[in-house]
Amino acid sequence: MPKDDAADSAAIAVSITEAPGGNTGDTALWYVYMVRCADGTYYTGITTDPARRIDEHNGAGPSAQRGARYTRARRPVELVYTEQAASRSEAARREWAVKRLSRPQKSALRNH
Repeated sequence: MPKDDAADSAAIAVSITEAPGGNTGDTALWYVYMVRCADGTYYTGITTDPARRIDEHNGAGPSAQRGARYTRARRPVELVYTEQAASRSEAARREWAVKRLSRPQKSALRNH
């Protein structure tokens, strides 16, 4: 492969795995997050970019309409907990576990 083709291939690979606006691709860092809604309820989700996702939940930024249906009626939301996960599947498993916690357990989790 000529030098220029190799450089172009590398640039394409970088643009696929490092898309603007957050981590994507197989090596992305995933986060489990919990927000406290204006009505005092908790919402838990996963993302590769917690700051962007909170903006979406609050109706801000270029993808403002992408916030979860649950949080659209309970704005503003406040980020109260994040936890890093090694993969999307690990994050999804942890999200499921956090969602099963009782309200007092979620409150305790957010204080750590």
